[in-house]
Amino acid sequence: MPTRLRALVTVVCAAVLGALLPAAAAHAESRAVQGGRLDWGIKTSFQRYVTGPVAQGSYSLTGGAATVGGSGFRFHSATGTYDGGTGAFRAAFSGGVRFVGHRTGTGTHQLDLTLSRPTVSISGSTGTLYVDVTGKAKDTGAVTTSRQVPFASLSLGGIDMRGGGTSVVLHHLPATLTAQGARSFAGYYTAGTALDPVSLSADVRQAERRQPSSTPTSEAPRPKKSADDSGSELADGAVDWGVRRTFREYVTGDIAKGKWTLSSGALDGGALFRFPGGKGTYRGGELTASFEGVVRFTGAHGLDLELGGVRVTVEGDRGTLYADVKSPGHSGEKVPLVTFTAKDLKPEDGLVRVDEAPAKLTSRGADAFGGMYPGGTGMDPVSLAVALTGDAELPALPDLGSTSAPTPAETSPAPPDPSSEPVAGASREDDRGAPALPLALAAGSLLALAAAAAFLVRRRRARPAAPADAPQDR
Repeated sequence: MPTRLRALVTVVCAAVLGALLPAAAAHAESRAVQGGRLDWGIKTSFQRYVTGPVAQGSYSLTGGAATVGGSGFRFHSATGTYDGGTGAFRAAFSGGVRFVGHRTGTGTHQLDLTLSRPTVSISGSTGTLYVDVTGKAKDTGAVTTSRQVPFASLSLGGIDMRGGGTSVVLHHLPATLTAQGARSFAGYYTAGTALDPVSLSADVRQAERRQPSSTPTSEAPRPKKSADDSGSELADGAVDWGVRRTFREYVTGDIAKGKWTLSSGALDGGALFRFPGGKGTYRGGELTASFEGVVRFTGAHGLDLELGGVRVTVEGDRGTLYADVKSPGHSGEKVPLVTFTAKDLKPEDGLVRVDEAPAKLTSRGADAFGGMYPGGTGMDPVSLAVALTGDAELPALPDLGSTSAPTPAETSPAPPDPSSEPVAGASREDDRGAPALPLALAAGSLLALAAAAAFLVRRRRARPAAPADAPQDR
């Protein structure tokens, strides 16, 4: 190859590689997964067995888990890592489900199984679902707890996990019970049994720039301001309430076939709704606070119930939650929906809190629900936190991630179609926020340039010989 042409090819290849290698290096970095949810029904037929006429049992939710759709459970607050270059992904989710059945004469249950903290790990074309399992052996009744059991194998169906976007979204991954999972399942099913499919979405944080060593990376912590018990205007506040689990299941189930929508600042925490923006007063153990946000339930058979303008009062040991009710029988009047116990309401670290206080429906609340439940019915517990100082931090809400979740009615299992599954991430960005050169595109460009160079070489060699007196390449 002539000297000048060789130099040109070298310069072009170096330029392309210079663009290619930083992009590949950026994608090769593992980035943090923070926020998201996982939807899984475990095994629908097992749920029916537990709650059916044979086992005559039930299930309960722990750690903020929620129900979704007709038979799904939603786990929240994903944490883990994702490598867009290799596609390696691992995320743990919070929450659990406890199944009990076959009640004995002593009040215990022969069937007692808790599955919690599901973790999805994907490497290459294979995936595994791990769970913490607490179960009772069918023969001996011995209770054992096992951490992060490889419970199910996940089929990716050819999904390419490489990408490097801001989220990982996977729908209806087929799940198969492993041998370890079968043993942890107290022998109810054998290895290879098909479980309900797994769907998840998780937020991926962009890689952070490294700060120069001379630049301080954090500020010294500021001391919290103190708040006494004499009286305070609230700096902020939030009340968390899921209304009633079985009501949510009715709304999204096969009868009402409905949904709920949030507006005016209300937030979805999976098993609860958060009404933020608390304003009011706290004085001498008594609280009066109003909150923002609206939740509206709609569905078949005339279901249309809207709750907004939430207000909470606490006097003595008794709390009451009010809401503006709009429904076919109500035009927006303030109704005392539930009462709850709130003992020893005192500030701590600038916060006044009530955590998961059992709540009961009032007679007027029963009327607001159209007589679906009688007065005195147990409703979802009430949690509230109000800040008396500007630097007091409210409790974190279960993090479902920023990816738009399908409505509960859309999350029922469906046959997977691997060819149409979304890949992990729809955009590729490096840690500066600018578009990065995709690996395949850069490699293709390099090959094209090499081919062009080879063509030029062949062309030069194929030309007729120059006259003896023509200038020669130097």
